[in-house]
Amino acid sequence: MGARGPVPKRDDQRRRTNTPEGGPAEKGEHVECTPPPAKASWHPIARAWYDSLPQSGQSWWYQASDWATAYLLTEEIDRQLKPQVIGLTKDGDVIKGHRPMGAALAAILKGMTNLMVTEGDRRRARVELERQARAAKTGSVSWIDQARRSG
Repeated sequence: MGARGPVPKRDDQRRRTNTPEGGPAEKGEHVECTPPPAKASWHPIARAWYDSLPQSGQSWWYQASDWATAYLLTEEIDRQLKPQVIGLTKDGDVIKGHRPMGAALAAILKGMTNLMVTEGDRRRARVELERQARAAKTGSVSWIDQARRSG
């Protein structure tokens, strides 16, 4: 479906196993890179978003250009969340406030989509993150397997 339409199902939920539209993904070499350090002056929400990226599974695929995009998006988030000069009084004093951010928010969300920050974005890009299996108290057998054996 590409970037439009419903969010594709995970591979393990699909009934059909035919080759996806467009064929298999092109392969490239993974290069380890370090994200640029966050600015201490960023708005707390912008900083929290940026700090969450290295902790997210999709960041394994990020290259230097992806981190630069994330940094640029965080700068814009910071600008949008901080009060801005919206005018001057008759005495020449600065009036600060928040401007409507509809178009800016749309651009920020589009940039986040390109970085695969949500589950739907990752599925559309045909990237699936596997959750680590949680071991049951008795070992690596899940409780549902235990229930099947005892039933």
